Amino acid sequence: MVTVADACYSAKENLQAIALASESEMNTMLAAAANALRKHAQQIIEENKKDIAGCTRGEQFIDRLLLTEKRIDGIAAGLEKLEELACPIGEILEERTLYNGLHLRRVRVPLGVLGIIYEARPNVTADAIGLALKSGNAVVLRGSKDAIYSNIAICTVMKNAIRAAGFNPEFIQLIEDTSREGAIQFMRMNGVVDVLIPRGSAGLIQNAVQNATVPIIETGTGNCHVYIEQSANMEKALPILINAKTQRTSVCNACESLLLDEAIAERELGNIVQALRDKGVEIVACEKCRTLMPELALASTEDFAKEFLSLKISIKIVQGLDEAIAHINRYGTHHSDCIVTENSAYAERFLREVDSAAVYVNASTRFTDGFEFGLGAEMGISTQKLHARGPMGLRELTSYKYQIVGDGQIRV
Repeated sequence: MVTVADACYSAKENLQAIALASESEMNTMLAAAANALRKHAQQIIEENKKDIAGCTRGEQFIDRLLLTEKRIDGIAAGLEKLEELACPIGEILEERTLYNGLHLRRVRVPLGVLGIIYEARPNVTADAIGLALKSGNAVVLRGSKDAIYSNIAICTVMKNAIRAAGFNPEFIQLIEDTSREGAIQFMRMNGVVDVLIPRGSAGLIQNAVQNATVPIIETGTGNCHVYIEQSANMEKALPILINAKTQRTSVCNACESLLLDEAIAERELGNIVQALRDKGVEIVACEKCRTLMPELALASTEDFAKEFLSLKISIKIVQGLDEAIAHINRYGTHHSDCIVTENSAYAERFLREVDSAAVYVNASTRFTDGFEFGLGAEMGISTQKLHARGPMGLRELTSYKYQIVGDGQIRV
């Protein structure tokens, strides 16, 4: 087995193979990888079955882990979507001549070696390779033991396809050591790995934050809210809530908390609860809700701060916009939050005052996604404010440098 250090050094040593590639060459690699994924779908599925067979963590976890022909076709389509997007490398962000005649340009460049540490989502393996490739970065992947067979299969198929197309694929490295010790070593590969992006549970992210010495772009957990304000059109509100909660529960942009305006709670709570129950959603609620519907289970303070990632939701009745915004900013994870309202002034206040990476008016939080935002794919959803925020597409995987051209100038 290749060691963690060897994988990281190999990615760095082969960085120029992708950093200096033309956009046409990048697109050829992406096309080859997409075709290979479809061609070898059954081989990948057979390896995925080994991961599924070893999984003892429940149906929601298996859903995140499972690969089918349809899902593999979707992964391949994501790579093809990246072909359509412009490579950001070399973009001139600023250009001017200084007082002394020096010509200055600020130019977009790759970050370098990306380290991606993630859990049981084998699609991340392909997405990360594709995004790194089209942004000129080398990439070192470290998935969890739960998806190791799937990750190896996907990475092998893609690298072999790039090699067969006439290119060096060794800027892509997969760490097969899934031990905790291996993860810690990966997080501390300063000077080799330029940036680390953890993608997964709150536990994984906090582990990286606490142990990494490599700079981190933190992708956050998603305690996402839908606030139904008193002027809301319930013909919009209920479909938005149900979609945000149930369209796919195991993802970070799913709604976990409903805030309901006190002015309409008596009229609408029963309909909302019934609509959620019809979809199999378990409900925990505040005391005000239980005054109206005593059969509801009581929500704890921890419930209002929790990312359930399942068919479970917390409901709280709030006295208006101020309390809703304060609740979201206190208990949310700065990911994605929505107001359903017909009051344009309240909509503008919500957009301005909710401190989240994506803030919605009258739309499901499920749209916080690289594909949906037209980014082609995403490396994760950043909930921090430095360098990148929200879905991390191609431009978010770049930095810049200054290029200065003179004609003999010296500083005196």
